[in-house]
Formats: sequence, structure tokens, C-alpha cells
Amino acid sequence: MPVEQSFSSSRFIRFFAELGIDDIPLVGGKNASLGEMYQSLVPQGVPIPNGFAITSAAYRAILDENDLLNTLHEILDPLDSDSTQDLQRRGAQARELLYNAKLPDALYQEMVDAYETLVAEYDHTISLAVRSSATAEDLPTASFAGQQDTYLNISGLSAYIDACKHCFASLFTDRAIHYRIDQGFGHFEVALSIGVQLMVRSDMASSGVMFSIDTETGFKDVVLITGAYGLGENVVQGAVDPDEFYVHKPTFNKGFRSVIKRHLGAKKIKMIYATDSNRRQPVKNVPTTQAERKSYCISDQEALSLAEYAIKIERYYSEKAGQARPMDMEWAKDGVSGNLFVVQARPETVSSQRKGSILERYELTEQPPEPIVTGRSVGSKVASGRARVISSVEFLHEFQEGEILISDITTPDWEPVMKKAAALITNRGGRTCHAAIIARELGIPAVVGTGKGTELIQNGQLLTVSCAEGDEGRVYAGEVAYQINQTDLCDLESPTTEMMMNLGNPELAFQLNSIPNAGIGLARMEFIINNSIQVHPQALLNPERVSSEKERVTIAQLTQGFVNGEQYFVQKLSEGIGTIAAGFHPKPVVMRLSDFKSNEYSALIGGSDFELEEENPMLGFRGASRYNDADYKASFALECQAIKRVRDVMGLDNVIIMIPFCRRVEEAKRVIENLAENGLVRGVNGLQVYMMVEIPNNVLLIDEFAQYFDGFSIGTNDLTQLVLGVDRDSAKVAFDYDERDPGVKKMVQMAIEGAHRHGKHISICGQAPSDYPEFAEFLVELGIDAMSLNPDSVLKTLPVVLNAEKRKQADKLSLDLPVDNFGISG
Repeated sequence: MPVEQSFSSSRFIRFFAELGIDDIPLVGGKNASLGEMYQSLVPQGVPIPNGFAITSAAYRAILDENDLLNTLHEILDPLDSDSTQDLQRRGAQARELLYNAKLPDALYQEMVDAYETLVAEYDHTISLAVRSSATAEDLPTASFAGQQDTYLNISGLSAYIDACKHCFASLFTDRAIHYRIDQGFGHFEVALSIGVQLMVRSDMASSGVMFSIDTETGFKDVVLITGAYGLGENVVQGAVDPDEFYVHKPTFNKGFRSVIKRHLGAKKIKMIYATDSNRRQPVKNVPTTQAERKSYCISDQEALSLAEYAIKIERYYSEKAGQARPMDMEWAKDGVSGNLFVVQARPETVSSQRKGSILERYELTEQPPEPIVTGRSVGSKVASGRARVISSVEFLHEFQEGEILISDITTPDWEPVMKKAAALITNRGGRTCHAAIIARELGIPAVVGTGKGTELIQNGQLLTVSCAEGDEGRVYAGEVAYQINQTDLCDLESPTTEMMMNLGNPELAFQLNSIPNAGIGLARMEFIINNSIQVHPQALLNPERVSSEKERVTIAQLTQGFVNGEQYFVQKLSEGIGTIAAGFHPKPVVMRLSDFKSNEYSALIGGSDFELEEENPMLGFRGASRYNDADYKASFALECQAIKRVRDVMGLDNVIIMIPFCRRVEEAKRVIENLAENGLVRGVNGLQVYMMVEIPNNVLLIDEFAQYFDGFSIGTNDLTQLVLGVDRDSAKVAFDYDERDPGVKKMVQMAIEGAHRHGKHISICGQAPSDYPEFAEFLVELGIDAMSLNPDSVLKTLPVVLNAEKRKQADKLSLDLPVDNFGISG
């Protein structure tokens, strides 16, 4: 007989096949979601282990059978919620009362029947996961995540019954009591259901958490997958620094199955089952091997499978809700079968709930010192305060409001004090750990996975916690000045002139996307090479030619886990480019090929063995001359491979190539040929190639250069130096460097007019319009197609451009008016 039929008349049990999202009052959000998924998504190919729910009616039957309600009121009504000690004492009394309560006979029998039915469904001895599911849990506005208890690897009938009793009692954990008070839920308005599910043997493989949204920025076009070896509790609790994978949803849905970005976590421990199967929660943590730490816990293909499940789950719930519904999901890989499973799904409750039209950006306003520690940033805010290092829960009462909480990890028991913190810092954990989830919910910055935060930070030390500088969160000694920039986007007009941005750091792409923009007018490849790759490309291709033994060892360490240095370079570079392209897709992203000078290339690891010393690197071996050089040909091919991977494998065909410092027309012709030889054929698959206009010859021969390029971008920094003959880094003559000089402006005018003669798009990516409003007005008068500005200048330059366009239009209208016989317009 099918499971759903055999329990359709049960008072206290519902199998997943009988449940839907409308059953939250009966089985809680977690179980209702599992039932909804089991019914609707298993047929779509989303693998979900079977199980059943013990309903909230069971919890209420226990209260009635044992007459507990009055006693619970006596315990909880006088609670002083600001007293940690009072909370701990009363919570323990309530839990003991529930755990020792007798199960009604009818409930007990149905629990036994359901257990035996689930065991009979499988042809081997199974373990169970027993999870609480409160009736106010996993709501779009309040997650209640981790407030009640979970029990894993439960084997045997008696252990299952005992785990369920503990689950019922966990409705009154200290953290759950305090959370209900904070969220405005009455203690007796919420009931508890229990989910009993086949336990996936992820102790022998891996598990983790995934989101159908970027948790830090609210960017909705990616799936974020985190994972580690062993059971998933370490990822949820933040006990490990997990691996991370990003998948871009729009291109994935078009058939481009590729991870665009990954982070290798330390994963120093893994949670496995203990040998004593009679224990209530028989698990333990053991160290991972060096090989495990240096390898990803799942393959790219498995990450893509999980992304597919996440997209299907999000799509289903969004269609059902009639609006976008980003999801928070848990996954597990079975070590016996090798299969992946989704074991939980709930609405994401922080990033997806951000409302309003105010864009808020935190920015440091002074040069900070070297950070004390760094880790993964949570959020994008900055906060200062005194440090409070807490080694265990027994010292939580010492915490004072406004302090910065520093701990090894946090657990739900810590939440009463976490809400008083200015910021959080943990030794362990990734961006989906408990500390990260609560920090987002509270709207405070957190730096997780610092390694030695509790050792290197002193109690009472004044700190500044910065999450405004990308993926890396930084903790500085002292109070570093910062400002909060707020912009009301509600009535913001869009000018005719495209407002684009300059960007080097891929880690900021998802965050900066929220600034009104027409795409990226200048993405700096050298930033990715310098910060992510760190090694000279020729040193990666020819490590045996690196003279320094120390540098050879460093190169070997960086490239460990890759087939060779070439794969390392291409993967790292393509991930950086791909992250920027995904962050602004489908808007154009103009990626300038590497524009290091020889002295800058020398500073890379192994670079000094491959670079000549030049008297004037600014005018030396750089830009297009490198790409056409026989000795540099193989290194240039690596850049081409990375861009080809981004466009053809990741599907991010919004990437436009830009050639810097192209001195002569013949040089332009050769570089276009070199691109084609490396599989980047101009015009194929929509590929466009732009050229930087930064040499006077580019302007003087703009008509000839236009035969080889689809567009241009004026680089006023170098153009000004070369027009005026000024080295802007020389203190003696730097005062003569000025983009507003009539000669420079004449060159800019000639470039714009020349590009437009040939119907070519032309923008400007130099510093001038960011620094000088009058220069931006000048560009509008000339009819430039786009301005690419530093991100912090876009919003302040926007009204300047709008006003300039309105004046230009008004002047045009006045010239177009008819003139009467007296010479008066009318």
C-alpha cells in the first residue's frame, strides 16, 4: 500500500507525499517545504530523501495529556529577557518538563508505525535525521533557523523516540525563547513539528548550504554553493571555512554549464558518525587530510548539478508565490551511492527582503593600517568598537552592548548577545555559517574565518571592522574614519550619455551592480593578474627559468592542484573576468588586455627573470607591442584563452576586448590577426574589439585605426602626459599635468569626431570626468557616447551630465525656433 494512503487518516503523522506549503500550521515551514518539494520537484529531477512529519497536533497533545500549559506559563511569564542567567535557568526548566512528559498512547503508536513504514521502504539498515520544524519557521520574514535542535544518525526505534522527545523539548532552548521575543512571537503561539527523514551518508562524502542569491550583495543572478567534507552541521555552524562555487543563472539557463568563480576553503575538520549508535547525537569531528584540504569537496560537475536543483527549486516557489522567491537550501552527497540530495529548502530571509530606493554604500575615508586579521566579509558595512573576546558560552554575560564580538565560532545559543554587537569576528566559518546568517539578519558587518582572531585581538582593543572592500573582510586596529553615502534611486533620471564604470576588483562586481550604470567601460585585467594570479605568465610557462628558489617554491604552492601553470593562469583569469561579466550581464563589459609596464611585470613572482630594465617603462614594452612580440606570444595566448573561455564556455558574450597602447596602424592590424590566431575572431559570435585612444598618433590617424576596431575609449591619463610631455609622477613638473589644457581637449574633440565619422562607439575611461565636472560637461557638448567613471564618481557626475544634456537640448531648440521679420525668435 502506498505510504501516503496508509497515513492519510493519521492524527499525528503525515508523510512528505501528503504535505504542501499550505500545511505550515500543521507541520512547520521546514516540513511543509520538504513535502511541497517531494510532491512537485522530485518528478522534475530534484532528488529529495523520503520522510515524514510528526505534526504540531502531537506537540499540543503532549501538553494536554500532561497538563503542562499552566506550568510553562509559570516558568516563562516572569522571564527577564535581558538577563542571560534568568534565561538559561528558565529555559532548562521548560525543556526538562517537555522531555520528561509522557507521550500519549495514540501518538506513540503512530510514531512507531511511521518509523517502521519508512524503514521498510529501503532495503538496507538506515539512519535517520530528526529535525525540529516550528510552525513559525522558515517564513519569508523570519527564518527561525537553528533555534531548535537537530539529531543526526539516529538508528533504532528507541533512539528515534528519544530524539523526538528532545526535539519537542528544544522548542524552549534559550536561543529559541529569546528569538521569539525579538521577533514578537508569543511562546504559546508557536508549536513544534518534527521532521524524520532518511539520513544521507554525507559523513563519507560532503555536504553544505546553497543559496539562489548572493548572500552578501543581494545580487539575484547567481547560485552560491558552499560545502565541506562530512556532515553539513560544520558548514551551518561555521566550524569550517568551506569551499564556494558561483554559477550564473541566466547563462546556465541558456545551456552554458560552467562555474564562474570558486574559493577553496581550508576545511580543517569534518563531522562524521561516532561508533556508539545508541547515543542521542552520535557524531564527532576529526581532522581532514592535507589532500582533502587542498581539494574541492565536490567536482565542478556536481556543483553544476546542485545549481540546477537550486534553479528549479527557486523557479517553482517563485511561480507559486507570483513573485521572485530566492531560496536557502541544504544539500548532501551520499558516500555510498555517490548521489547528491537536497535535504532542506526555505525562503532566503535577508538579502531578498531588502526594500526601498535608498542605495547605501560604506567607504573608508582615510588610509587604514595593515589589518590585524582578514577573513571572508559578510555584508558591505563598516563598524568600530571595543573588542570582546568570548571563549565559551559561560562568559556571554560579560558582553556589553556596542562591543565587537570575537569568538572561535558562534552557535544559536549566542544570539541574545549577538544582537547587541556592533560587529562579529570569528576564527572559523564561511559566508553561510551561523555567525554570517545572524550578522546579515541583524544588519551588522562580520568577518568570518580569520583563523586567529581570538589570539591576535586583545580584549578591550579599539577596532574597525570593514566589509566594504570586497570579498576579503579586514579588521584594523583603532578607529578608521568612514562615511556612509546614501542615494535615493527613486526618481533618478537616466541621461542619454551612457554612464559606465571603471572596475578592476572582481570581488566588487556584484555589489557595484546596484549603482545605476550602462555597464563596465574599463575592466582592468592587470588587477586580476596582480591580485589573483600573482605570478608572471612566462614564469608559469617556464618555471625552470625562475632563478630564485623561494619564488619557485611559491609558484609550486600556488599552482598545486592544477595540471600546470597554464591552467592555473587561464582558470584564475577567466574567473576574474567572468565574475565581472556576470555581475553586469547583459550590459557590455569592456575588458582591457593586460597593460602592465615592464617594471610592474618585474614585481610579479618570477617577473625579474623575464623583464628587461627600461629607463622609461611608460614609453617602453607595453600594450600592443607585447602582444605582437615573438617572445611574449605564449603569454598573450593565455589571456586569449581566458577570454575565449569566458565568452564561449561561460556564455558571457557581453565581454568586449580592448587593446591598450597601440602605437601604429600596422601594429593594430597585427594584433587583430594575433587575436584571430588565438580563436578570437572579430565579428564572430558578436565579438567586438575596441582600442584605447591614449597616444597622439591614435587621434591623428583615427580614420585609419577605425578600419580595425569596433569602438574606442579615450584614456586621458596617458594622452595628457603625451600631449603635454609631462610625467605626472614627477614632483617637479606634475603641476603642468592637466586634462583641461586646450591642447588635450582639442585631441579629445578630434577623437570623438573621428570615431563618429565612421559610426564607431567612443567613450572615455580616464580620470578627467571623474575629477572635473566641467570636463564632463565638455564631453556632453562634444556628444561622446559614454563616460566610464570610478564607481564613487558615478552618482556625483550623473546630475552634472543630466544638466549639461538639458542645456544642450535647450540651446538646440532655441536655434531651431523660427525668426520673425524683426529678428525676434517666436
